Amino acid sequence: MAGQGLTPGETDGATHQPPARRLPGHIEAALAGAGGATDSAGQPWAGRSLAGDDGKIHNFEDDDGTADSGFLAAVDALLSGGGDEAAVVAALATARVFVPVVAQLAEEAEGAGGLHADKQADMALVTLKAPDGRLAMPVFSSSAALTAWHPEARPVAVYAARAALSAVAEGAELLVVDPGSDVTFVVRRPAVWSLAQQQPWVPAYRDAELADMLGAAAAGSSAVQRLEILPGEGVAATTGSGRRISGGGPGPELRVVLYLEDGLDAAGVQSLLAGLQNKWSRNELFGERVDSIEIKLRRAAE
Repeated sequence: MAGQGLTPGETDGATHQPPARRLPGHIEAALAGAGGATDSAGQPWAGRSLAGDDGKIHNFEDDDGTADSGFLAAVDALLSGGGDEAAVVAALATARVFVPVVAQLAEEAEGAGGLHADKQADMALVTLKAPDGRLAMPVFSSSAALTAWHPEARPVAVYAARAALSAVAEGAELLVVDPGSDVTFVVRRPAVWSLAQQQPWVPAYRDAELADMLGAAAAGSSAVQRLEILPGEGVAATTGSGRRISGGGPGPELRVVLYLEDGLDAAGVQSLLAGLQNKWSRNELFGERVDSIEIKLRRAAE
């Protein structure tokens, strides 16, 4: 995952995550209406007993547990080189996925001989810690993939949009689709927010409005001759079999290339980058649409 901030010596390829932002109004409203971390029917996970659990998939009647065909097609296109990560996220927007929930002890009773026994077990969402320390929620395209990853977890069927909303409620910034499978796809924070709001997601490196904002901020410095945005090195992912694919990586997803005038010394570069970082990080658009960023410096003549 991306590091924090820009420091001297890291200007070429440095990464930065925007500071935490208040959730968009649509997400706050949805969370308020759904009651927080909930299932596809808007019911809280907490307080559910395992008593009488029949082991069946919940919330979708007659669900056979197989992966959504649209999602599979988007992943296949990504593997073949004919698709991209935006298409995978778009397929998730209408897909049913499986969220793993596990039992956790809610109450404990004293049994015979003073031994403690479970009195009530509630269901809890599973979350993961990403390499950069952020919280991530695992979701699975099929019940079989979930069971292979965690045999004791219970697969709960939800639409991916609901899973994204629950991830936000849990404080998770990432959705990790099919961890442990050959193709593991990471949905970064801006895409998670878009799924939760049921809005289309445009990758930061294709976002014309974002590019205009970044360029306008940089235009205040005469040292910056021009600026371009590209996919970051973290967009690509590696499958379990070692194959590189062009999407689904954990970030950084945005590369900003600054073309600078000649003659700028190290102190001038440091001051320039600090000023740009400050301008960008205070911009609401940047905070909502950029998960992590890497900056490359080039001479204007290049």
